[in-house]
Amino acid sequence: MPNATTPTPEPGTITMFTTSWCGYCVRLKGQLEREGLTYTEINLEAHPEHVDFVEHVNGGNRTVPTVLFPDGSAATNPTLAEVKARLSA
Repeated sequence: MPNATTPTPEPGTITMFTTSWCGYCVRLKGQLEREGLTYTEINLEAHPEHVDFVEHVNGGNRTVPTVLFPDGSAATNPTLAEVKARLSA
C-alpha cells in the first residue's frame, strides 16, 4: 500500500517506479510518451525510500517497472494496453 512517502498519482496519471538499467522501464516510458500519457517516474536508485513499497506490492521482490494507479492499485511490468485500460476505468 502507498504510504506517506509514496505519492498517489492524480487522476489520469500514473507513478512508475524504475531503475536506470531496466529495459522494460525504458520501453514503457517510451510507449507512454508516444501515447501522450502523463506519468511521474521514481527511480529507486535515486529514491531508495520507495523500495519498501515496491517490495510490498511485488511479494518481496524489487521488480520494475512497478506502476501505481490513482485508485491505489499497482501493476508490475504492465503493458501499455493495461495502463490505458486501467486509467480509463
